[in-house]
Amino acid sequence: MSDRGGNDNDMTDGDESAGETGGIRRSRLLDYAEMGGAEPPAVAASEPLTSDEAVARRRHEFAVLLGEFRRTAVLVPTDEDDAPLVGDFGGIRWIYAFSNESALARFAIARGEGGREWPYQRLLGARLLDAAVPAVGVPCGVALDVGTEGEGVLFPPVTGIVPEDAAVDAGVDVDAAMEVRG
Repeated sequence: MSDRGGNDNDMTDGDESAGETGGIRRSRLLDYAEMGGAEPPAVAASEPLTSDEAVARRRHEFAVLLGEFRRTAVLVPTDEDDAPLVGDFGGIRWIYAFSNESALARFAIARGEGGREWPYQRLLGARLLDAAVPAVGVPCGVALDVGTEGEGVLFPPVTGIVPEDAAVDAGVDVDAAMEVRG
């Protein structure tokens, strides 16, 4: 992998013990993927929440997560034209972003492309949501840590996450829409 922001991290270079593997170098992507991440903290048992309390709690947790994402530099793999790597799913274009090289390596390996160089840029999450998403020109969100089981997060193109002009729900009264469905 190489960071286009100035650091050259070619993750296709293996260790110098190529002779031990018959002249084939081990991809550094495998090393990053094996490093893994820390286990999530255990959640203490508590009294059951009401439906409204559970929804409020999840909204608060997501707001905290969104704030942290906006303040954090993430790795955004790029294609041969230096554009962010994206995927389309459910009528939405998703910009792939990763919290660290281990997460990017797991994604590359899951795609069967662990042996090639993965150039990337380091961008603040806020820059992705506020500038890159609207520039795409179609409904677009950010997919963080795709390929990392249980740790991926989607930041969809909705009001409160992306600018209103890029939000698919812009101008929709969410509370009124929920009453109609309810």
